[in-house]
Amino acid sequence: MRSVGFGIRIFIGVSLVSAALVAGCSSTPKSSGSSGRGGGYYLDDGPGGNPPRDLDSIPDAVPKPEPLSRAANRPYSVFGRDYVPMSTLAPYRARGVASWYGRRYHGQRTSIGEVYDMYAMSAAHPTLPLPSYARVTNLSNGQSVVVRVNDRGPFLNNRLIDLSYAAAYRLGFIGSGSAMVEVELLIPGQPLTASAPPQTVPDRARPEPAPVEPPIATVADASGVYLQLGAFASRENADLFRDRVANELTWLAAALRIESRDGLHRVRAGPYRDRIEALAVSGHIREALEVTPIVVR
Repeated sequence: MRSVGFGIRIFIGVSLVSAALVAGCSSTPKSSGSSGRGGGYYLDDGPGGNPPRDLDSIPDAVPKPEPLSRAANRPYSVFGRDYVPMSTLAPYRARGVASWYGRRYHGQRTSIGEVYDMYAMSAAHPTLPLPSYARVTNLSNGQSVVVRVNDRGPFLNNRLIDLSYAAAYRLGFIGSGSAMVEVELLIPGQPLTASAPPQTVPDRARPEPAPVEPPIATVADASGVYLQLGAFASRENADLFRDRVANELTWLAAALRIESRDGLHRVRAGPYRDRIEALAVSGHIREALEVTPIVVR
């Protein structure tokens, strides 16, 4: 059930259930099956029946000073895990898996009592101050949006942040349901800072499979940092391996490519900005596929 108070969501892919803590209510996870519409959303969630035609033109949230909610920023526990939200605006950057939520909660109340609008640039986060603003960057395609964080969640599968439908659309992962992102807290009136090093939140479960069009094989650029997942003497075997990875890790599909040189066909992902970013993604690949990528330039 929902209440106007402090709501929480539990995610499987982008599936969700909710509970109200302040009102003393609780709910248990419901078994979920695919809605049959693709994209990895569950429990009757997904895009609305008549989404706006101008989703690309929905502007980013504009950071501005706002008083923090006392109720929504208190320490709390979910499924035996304690969460201590940030009580002030301070430098924060982290990397992990983002998901999104849509029509199931459209028009309902967020953790700070506001009406959730799936077509606004907003997000849910377990510990960022409410309300606050964050820049979210899709590490697969470099797209960024600025969202207003006004809700709590997600709490399952080590998801880092849950975005509104509009924000996920702008970042390009509506179809796959999840993506590796970087989240940076924005402090109104202050320039961006790199003083807080990124923290990678591990994804302990594979993203839900979604229909994926295998990327076109291309020759990798000579510049940049890449992850090499495998090398094959047969181009056919390289294509099969690339397609397998694209279907297993939908959030990585757009970054996959094949470099053919000297009689070998190398399956690579990238490019990444530096070795640190490449190693962060490598950990997720290794855990999901039991394949150990190597960093190459």
